[in-house]
Amino acid sequence: MSSMDKVIKKENKGAISTVGKSAVWLMIVGIVFIAANLRAPLTSVGPIVGLIKDDMNISNTLAGMVTTLPLLAFALFSPIVPKLGQKLGVERIILGSIVLLTVGIIIRSLSGVVALYIGTAVLGLAISVGNVLLPGLIKREFPERIGLMTGVYSISMNLFGAIASGVSVPIALGMGFGWKGALGIWGVLSFISILFWLPQMKHRNEKRDRVHNKTADSHVNLWGSALAWQVTLFMGLQSMIFYVLVAWLPEILKQQGLNSSQSGLMLSVMLLALLPFTFIVPVIAGRMSGQRSLVTITSILLLIGTFGLLYGSSKLIVLWIIALGIGGGFAFSLSMMFFGLRTRNAQQAAELSGMAQSIGYLLAAVGPTLFGFIHDATNSWTIPLLILVGASVLLFVCGLGAARERYIGPAK
Repeated sequence: MSSMDKVIKKENKGAISTVGKSAVWLMIVGIVFIAANLRAPLTSVGPIVGLIKDDMNISNTLAGMVTTLPLLAFALFSPIVPKLGQKLGVERIILGSIVLLTVGIIIRSLSGVVALYIGTAVLGLAISVGNVLLPGLIKREFPERIGLMTGVYSISMNLFGAIASGVSVPIALGMGFGWKGALGIWGVLSFISILFWLPQMKHRNEKRDRVHNKTADSHVNLWGSALAWQVTLFMGLQSMIFYVLVAWLPEILKQQGLNSSQSGLMLSVMLLALLPFTFIVPVIAGRMSGQRSLVTITSILLLIGTFGLLYGSSKLIVLWIIALGIGGGFAFSLSMMFFGLRTRNAQQAAELSGMAQSIGYLLAAVGPTLFGFIHDATNSWTIPLLILVGASVLLFVCGLGAARERYIGPAK
């Protein structure tokens, strides 16, 4: 028997997964494609929201809802997703979600305001499934490679998110497809992802799922766990910081003297700066017994960047932006890693992911609106930036607790 035909056996806390090497690679490719769909349909909106507003003749508030609605869908639906995965099977639920995502993208690109919002809500619900279930799936299938696979998943998600943001305007205006074409084209990626995920239906091992679910049934009250709340608040704060910066960094920089092109470029620099660290940090974190040093570096970088925007020299603006980008990359990666590192099995990881992302995306949805309101009330970005300083300090405090080597729930 050749080495490619040998069977790899993996056992994780009583859940046994027996698959061939080809099935392992199919799973990895499937995860990469699913992850690629978790940001691109969202980040493609921002650069062309003005085109949408003008074509639909809607207000800034309603146009902003195109970005906010998916975040609200994440917050409301995330706690339900783990139960659906446990009852119906993780692979099957993910397949259903990517089909639903394709439908949502198509609906969003049709004519009419109603279709725009219905499609946006549908794709928000679909993406929330992948957001919640992928960390648990990685823990189940790659228990000894959580850091590496989290890095692969994170870099795919954020890379395609950055690409989508960068090509929206060229597709809409340069290629003449308009905003509908620029948003609808991501349905091609989601459809291809369906094809790459279908093999998981063939390789699903029902016995494995039943054994896994049986071992995961020992219920842990996450909402009453201090550690779960530390992980949740870390996730929520980093999410709020990131979405506030994505929404308002160009405006903050314009007030400091940069023009529209320069401020937009700085946002791209921030997003590019975080990319390599969404891969590197999980790999490093997975090899450490505790991640407190990484949490410390995260908060220091965010504080350097924010204080730089507040009081630093405008000549060093690129340095402040890069610090924010790297800090954001550290924070996002650690929040994803904590789901697997602080739980004992894949179902607990999915439950913690659902809880943390529910709170996290609620803060992400509220944060940009709140900061805009404070700016309008004060006609300055000083107080909003000082709030970011406070959020970075709270991130540090919660992160120190979340980074300790311990698990949620009693030992089995």
